[in-house]
Amino acid sequence: YKQCSMKNIILSVLFSFCFLPLWGQKDFSQIDSLIKQLLPESSEVGISVYDLTAKKPLYDYHAEKLSRPASTMKLLTAITALSRPEADEPFRTEVWHDGVIEHDTLQGNLYVVGGFDPEFDSQAMDSLVKKIISYPFSVINGQVYGDISMKDSLYWGHGWAWDDTPEAYQPYMSPLMFCKGAVEVTVVPGSLQGDTASVSCKPVSSYYTLTNRTKTRTPSAGKYLLSRDWLTNGNNLIVTGNVPTFRKDLINIYDSGSFFMHTFWERLRAKGIVVPESYGFTELPSDGAEQMARWETPVQKVLNQLMKESDNLNAEAMLCRIASQATGKKRVTAEDGIVEIMKLVRNLGHDPKDYKIADGCGLSNYNYLSPALLVDFLKYAYSQSDVFQKLYKSLPVAGIDGTLKNRMKNTSAFRNVHAKTGSFTAINALAGYLKMKNGHEVAFAIMNQNVLSAARARAFQDKVCEVIIGL
Repeated sequence: YKQCSMKNIILSVLFSFCFLPLWGQKDFSQIDSLIKQLLPESSEVGISVYDLTAKKPLYDYHAEKLSRPASTMKLLTAITALSRPEADEPFRTEVWHDGVIEHDTLQGNLYVVGGFDPEFDSQAMDSLVKKIISYPFSVINGQVYGDISMKDSLYWGHGWAWDDTPEAYQPYMSPLMFCKGAVEVTVVPGSLQGDTASVSCKPVSSYYTLTNRTKTRTPSAGKYLLSRDWLTNGNNLIVTGNVPTFRKDLINIYDSGSFFMHTFWERLRAKGIVVPESYGFTELPSDGAEQMARWETPVQKVLNQLMKESDNLNAEAMLCRIASQATGKKRVTAEDGIVEIMKLVRNLGHDPKDYKIADGCGLSNYNYLSPALLVDFLKYAYSQSDVFQKLYKSLPVAGIDGTLKNRMKNTSAFRNVHAKTGSFTAINALAGYLKMKNGHEVAFAIMNQNVLSAARARAFQDKVCEVIIGL
């Protein structure tokens, strides 16, 4: 009896182990149902789910299939950047001078050296100017130069759409960025119908001009439009049409390096410094120059904006920084940074030839990744405590902030999903971390393709997250 009983127990245990994977996959049959119920037949989706606590895959659906990642591409860029030994080095913008200071005059040149700080704003500009005017001179008997030699002269990424300008999410990139290469335009309707609306701009600079052709609460004036003469690379901001209510919009500015230097030169002059009639661009001399001022931006601040708000400029700044740190050369290219991302792809057991990476932010239609690759990057980040701590802090939180602020509220996923979104026409993706009800940490990636309704794709992703959490 004892032998028979023991035999039955052993058989029962073996039987249970044999069918554990099937039961696990069966639990996720709800996701299979969601695919059929919520997604159009003409669309495609790839899903990868991995239990970080148990260290085993939970669910795959076309996980190796190539998809356009949109802004989930930013995960690869950020994780690669955070994995470098110099990951904590801040972004720097520096001012140097050569020559000597005699009496009230700098007998030499001023150099502003760009370090591709994507968060450099008016406060940072004023800080540099304040430090410069503390020196014992009020005349510059030389030139004022910008040094933009950190990267090549390509101001857009490979495969970016030319007609996405003048949208602020596609700025003209330069190692010297000021207010993200964009102007914030605030429009306030007048008190009477037909009045010209009040228009104000930040940052204030004579680098751009403004044309106001608005009418207050006048439908016949046509649809409200903010643009500029971008086809001729002009910087005349043009506001037209009906203004029924308060508006605040962003528009990019052509030639970010010149926007920076013009405003810097203008603010020096406003503080009483006699400056040359114009500014130029050249490299800081290799010797004989002395640093005067420096502005630093912490990496975490850049990363938070990159992830929470899906900031394309911050991602490209990270890519350029990766390239500069890895090669040590000047005029780095996007490809120099992509090479480093691909090295990590290979280290994680994938063949770089199986994927296409064209930029650091996912704005290019040439990018092709898979859910499995995204999850492997997330697994790697989770295994590196320094990397994970910074990354996790920067990710949007479901129902709370960033690009997930208005999603998954009043569900089990509320506050429980920390993930990066990605979207442009017919493409929608979500990848990051969540916690199951049993306490297990999970890495996941969902990549929807060919879904014209973004709301439909997002609703599907939110439901999938709920299913994973509840199992």
